[in-house]
Amino acid sequence: MSQVPPEPPRQLLLLKLLPNLVSILALCAGLTAIRFAIAGNFPMAVLLIGTAAALDGLDGRLARMLKSESAIGAELDSLCDFVNFGVTPGLVLYLWGLRPETSFGWIAVLVYAVCCMLRLARFNVGHKAPAGEVAEKSSFIGVPSPAGAMLALVPMYLVLALDQAISLPPQLVALWMIAVGALMISRVRTPSLKRITIAADLARYVLVGLVIVVAALLTYPWVTLLALSLVYLAGILVLFLRGLRQVAG
Repeated sequence: MSQVPPEPPRQLLLLKLLPNLVSILALCAGLTAIRFAIAGNFPMAVLLIGTAAALDGLDGRLARMLKSESAIGAELDSLCDFVNFGVTPGLVLYLWGLRPETSFGWIAVLVYAVCCMLRLARFNVGHKAPAGEVAEKSSFIGVPSPAGAMLALVPMYLVLALDQAISLPPQLVALWMIAVGALMISRVRTPSLKRITIAADLARYVLVGLVIVVAALLTYPWVTLLALSLVYLAGILVLFLRGLRQVAG
């Protein structure tokens, strides 16, 4: 009786590992942000969280471009997001301005991290269901975890933009974190940059505007991050008021 020869191992293009590598690099950036926060270098910690957010926006697009989307890649991305945008911002903010209010400050960190976990779980479940996928096509439901992390750091932007001329009460920072966590698990519609369209004739002006934003980030990072956060919050308010008008109408 002849034996069936074993099937040769499945071959995988090395390039198709790139999206997972980007997710792992984002995780490394987030964890390193905690290291710099422990050392007291909070500007570098914020920069690394921003780097993790930028890499998070890149890995999914790379996977679609390379046709290397996989279940393990999706789970890896979600786990990295929880560490980078749920755990890291909370710890950085705690080390920066919440330690004087140890008990309430730590409660705020826990609430924020749990809200981020719930937001990611809801997104994962909704993304697998066709109805959920359509629901978040033109706008997100609740603040996405990367945007939530950048919003949670607004108190740091403000203090750093003013060259640490002011200090915020730790209770206020804790309440802000809880409010951002509530926005992440809310049913409030939030802007989705992926679905924004512009007229083709305006493309050159948009490119110039993006160059200005990048230049401002490099030159005046804290003022620019604060301004972008306020613009994002204004976008949430506009969508909320539009939803109220539709319900009333």
